[in-house]
Amino acid sequence: MPPEPVEVVKSRREAALSRLVASVPYIGFLGARFDRRGDELTAHLPFQPMLIGNPRLPALHGGATAAFLEVTAIIELAWTNLWEDIEAGRLTDEIPLPKTITFTVDYLRSGLPRDAYARARVNRSGRRFASVHVEAWQDNRARPFAAATAHFLMP
Repeated sequence: MPPEPVEVVKSRREAALSRLVASVPYIGFLGARFDRRGDELTAHLPFQPMLIGNPRLPALHGGATAAFLEVTAIIELAWTNLWEDIEAGRLTDEIPLPKTITFTVDYLRSGLPRDAYARARVNRSGRRFASVHVEAWQDNRARPFAAATAHFLMP
């Protein structure tokens, strides 16, 4: 059987990512987007004035930062677990999402009023439990402004 054309594979991956992101409505509220390069995802949170928590500094709101980190971890974990089904074209209508058990955020410095980016790494993923680490940065990936560790109950 000849391999599928690259355009078919790319469009299937993009459609799967769009469906996955759309399954979490809060991502749309935040205005976050996800950029895919192969199997690697980068979350992008465009700056909006509503994300400011302390207008005197100004700094991003801690809750917005935590939410951005959490949705990044959820999407990365779901993407990782669905990868084989996406590649085989077996993605069903219902996309099962992991449920958060614990979520610990480390605020390393103030988030500035500009775009933020995040990447998550799945440390462990079993049948019932998963552990994910996520970091967010703005201008320099080597200088994250927040990081989080999350544990999830797998669907």
